[in-house]
Amino acid sequence: MPLVTLRRNTARPLVDQIVEGIIRAIDGHDVRPGAKLPSIRNFAKDHGVSRFTVVDAYDRLVAQGYLSSRRGSGFYAIDPHPHHSIPDQGVNYRNNEEVVWLIRRLLDSGHDLTLVGGPWLPRSWLDEAALRKGLRHLAGQDGDHILDYGHPAGFGPLREQIAEVLLPEIGIKASPSQILLTTGASQALDLVIRHLLKPGDAVLVDDPGYYNLFGNLRASGIRLISVPRGLKGPDVDVLEAKAAETHPKLYFTQSVLQNPTGTSMSPAVTHRVLQAAVNHDFLVVEDDIFSDLSLENIPRLATLDQLSRVIYLRSFSKTLSGSLRVGFIASSPLLIQSLTETKMVTSITTSLLAEKLIHQMLTDGHYRKLTARLRTKIGDANSRLHDAFDKIGITTIAPDNPSMFLWGRYRDIEDSLPIAEHASHEGLLLAPGTVFRPSLQPSPWMRFNVAVCDNPGVLKKLKFLPDTLRR
Repeated sequence: MPLVTLRRNTARPLVDQIVEGIIRAIDGHDVRPGAKLPSIRNFAKDHGVSRFTVVDAYDRLVAQGYLSSRRGSGFYAIDPHPHHSIPDQGVNYRNNEEVVWLIRRLLDSGHDLTLVGGPWLPRSWLDEAALRKGLRHLAGQDGDHILDYGHPAGFGPLREQIAEVLLPEIGIKASPSQILLTTGASQALDLVIRHLLKPGDAVLVDDPGYYNLFGNLRASGIRLISVPRGLKGPDVDVLEAKAAETHPKLYFTQSVLQNPTGTSMSPAVTHRVLQAAVNHDFLVVEDDIFSDLSLENIPRLATLDQLSRVIYLRSFSKTLSGSLRVGFIASSPLLIQSLTETKMVTSITTSLLAEKLIHQMLTDGHYRKLTARLRTKIGDANSRLHDAFDKIGITTIAPDNPSMFLWGRYRDIEDSLPIAEHASHEGLLLAPGTVFRPSLQPSPWMRFNVAVCDNPGVLKKLKFLPDTLRR
């Protein structure tokens, strides 16, 4: 007997019907905690759906806390409302299913899906040969980078190099004692959250904004207060009104080449954001992960503030290698000391080998040449894609500063999640706008990776994708 009753004569996606049906079965005790669910193959056969649909549904149920996945065994029902759960404080602790759905698709895509909405540059755009050469050079050197733990704050010469380039590049004056190396920007954000926030605290975030940050904040029990993001940055009038109402501790934002919209703050907006931070007594966390891909020299929040109220962070993962996972936080010496202690408690230290390799790439001039090439290629791809998207029926916003992302939507589609789920069956992985919204609200918008989309075959599939959804 089928576990779920599916209705084919409705616009409600099959994935949603399966998820809701299994939730009802578990909440209603028709399926008891510990019970094994049908295998993906058997469920698909019994209900007349594709295995892709069942995978999506089971993944969401795992993310929501209704199923557990046991490698080699299958999926099992679990109690989604344990008696020891966190008390309800008006915060949704479990609503991360769309975020988990996207991250899993990105990491498990293999060669079957084209990452149209992916967050990374293609391998062909990066310089794998130079990285291999650098690794061989380090492997042949004597030193502690092969076997030993690094310094808690990170490799000293790399921190010195970062401090030296921040001033001439973007006007931030910092000493090495104000730099903490991290395992990419993700760990940098996590350290800030762990040290400065507690469950129930309010923070301001861009809407749309960075989905992984939102997932981390939700999992930590933090209240997300959304600030609409436009072509010139956040709506400061809304920011000020919500700050006055909610008394946030932090505002998380990207001032340059924001993910997912590709927009950058105008100078006027930058000044007003800092003034609001002073007036309403909150700190600003400025994630500048795409800094080295910017064609324009745009003043950062940290440039104007000089790390007084702004916590500045960056990463080399997008430009050099996602595998190296090296980033950094720049802030006041006192806060860096506290964040270093949090880093030691949670991860002891970071990879000395990776940090030495990054330092080598920075000091030998390779990194500067690589990022110059990437900026040119991104600018060229942007120029071609705005026109190409318009011709195939995708509306995009057009920031002055070209980004590796385009924020676009099909003109006649109001919710991008169903088309993103459908696109995987057509060999495309899209990034629906709902995952970039603080409360996972529906959105017609999607993030497009210009390096991937600048391809006739991809554009052809995108053109006919709405038609295949309607069949």
